[in-house]
Formats: sequence, C-alpha cells, structure tokens
Amino acid sequence: MAIQGERGSNSHMAALELAPSCEVLGCAVSSDVFAALLDRRADCAVLPIENTLHGSVMEHYDLLLKHPVRLDAEGLLQIRHNLIAAPGVELSAIRTVLSHPVALNQCRDFLASFTQARALPFYDTAGSVKHIMEQSLYDTAALAPELAAQEYGGNILLHGVEDHAQNFTRFHLIRRSEDAAPQMADAPDKLSIAFALEHRPGTLVRALQALASAGVNLTRIESRPVVGQPWEYIFFVDFRFPDLPTAEAAVRALQPETRMLRELGRYKAASTPAG
Repeated sequence: MAIQGERGSNSHMAALELAPSCEVLGCAVSSDVFAALLDRRADCAVLPIENTLHGSVMEHYDLLLKHPVRLDAEGLLQIRHNLIAAPGVELSAIRTVLSHPVALNQCRDFLASFTQARALPFYDTAGSVKHIMEQSLYDTAALAPELAAQEYGGNILLHGVEDHAQNFTRFHLIRRSEDAAPQMADAPDKLSIAFALEHRPGTLVRALQALASAGVNLTRIESRPVVGQPWEYIFFVDFRFPDLPTAEAAVRALQPETRMLRELGRYKAASTPAG
C-alpha cells in the first residue's frame, strides 16, 4: 500500500486501520503515490482528503480527477501530535521543533507558548523523527504520531499537543479503476462524484436540486478551478444514500445538468472514532 510520507506517519496509521496486514510503501510526495499505484509497485494507496482543523487537501482532489483510479473505502483517524526527541534529551534542551507544515499549523497554541524553540517546516511528521534520530540531534524535537517514536526509537516528551482534541483526518483507500472491486463486508452507503457545469446562472442550484430530489444526503461539496478556463470549476460532491437504486437514480438525475460527470467511488461511510 502506497502512502505519502515515511513509516510511522499518520498515513501509515490509516493504512494499518484500512488494511492491517498490508506492507507500506512510503513515497516522498503525493504524485509519487499515484505513480506507484499506476505502475503496479503498489496494489492500493491511502491518502488524506480532509482534516477537521486544516480543511481539505486540495492537491489530492486534483490527482484523483487526473488519474484512472477509484475510491474503495474511507477511514477516519484521530490525529495526536506528540513532541518527540532522541532518548535522554530533556525538554529544556529543545531549541528547534520540526514537522510537516500542517502539523505545525495544528499545534499553533503549543508552539506559541513554547518560546524556547523555533518551529521549522519539514517534509513529513514521521520523517522529522527519522531525521532527528539519524542525525543525532540533541537540541531538536519533532511533532509526530506515537507510531513514529516506536518506528525510529524516539522518546515522547509531551503527549497530545494539538490545539483541539477533535482533530480527525478522513482518508481514502484508492485502487486502479481497471482492477476488480474487492468483496465488501458492508454494503456501500456513500458515493463520491466530480462534475463540471455550463458557466450560466443557476446551473449549480439545478444540479444540487437534482440530488435533493433524488433523496440523497449531501455531506460535502468542494470546488477546484479548471486549468486553462479562468473562473470555471470542477465540483466534488459526497453524498450518503439509503440503497443502491437511490444512488443510481441520483447520478442519472444529475447527468443532464452537467457537461462532465465522473463517479469516483462507492464505499461504506466511516464512523467518527470515540475519544
């Protein structure tokens, strides 16, 4: 399973939740994840799509639309950021804190109060722990998951320094479009689509009315610009449905209102973890 980031990252944790026996293939950037999937170095991939504090991962919407892939499952992971250093390092010795920019953004209150250290962006949460351990840095700590400390032998100085405990990331399990769909333990009840509209007044309203009239529950809408067509957009929509005939009726009702419509995947909606 391809992920963006190193072993020990939140994506690694999400991969283990969605496929506990998988072997994880870490990739430096998200485009490499899709490359690994499409050239068959990976059977599937896991990528974050939305976080309750940071919002949507816009690049991943673009990559989903660009490549012949589909969404087969989703998972929700509670994000805990921990301050991790090399063993034996005291909190008072820390002068630099490394992490992915999103993680730094989610720990702004802690970083503002931790005035003894400066915060610097790094390419990955778990990668920052790996870097600290490989370079034997004794004045530097990382903001990363507990799994990263386990993977690289780091020591957790402070647990749970994120700004808000209700910090969840939604991940998608992605497969190649051409691959056979796996057997699902639970019937799908959520569908993701992307569509484009004519640039005329009222087209989005009519599209959304078509979904509402079909009896589905819209749970998310996101827009991305169409490259080369200023002020035109692709809309990404998730909706819940009570049964497959209702979902298919909703897609059929939406089709005449769009100039492009692509189904991205049907899957079982994830439940928010307790905690």
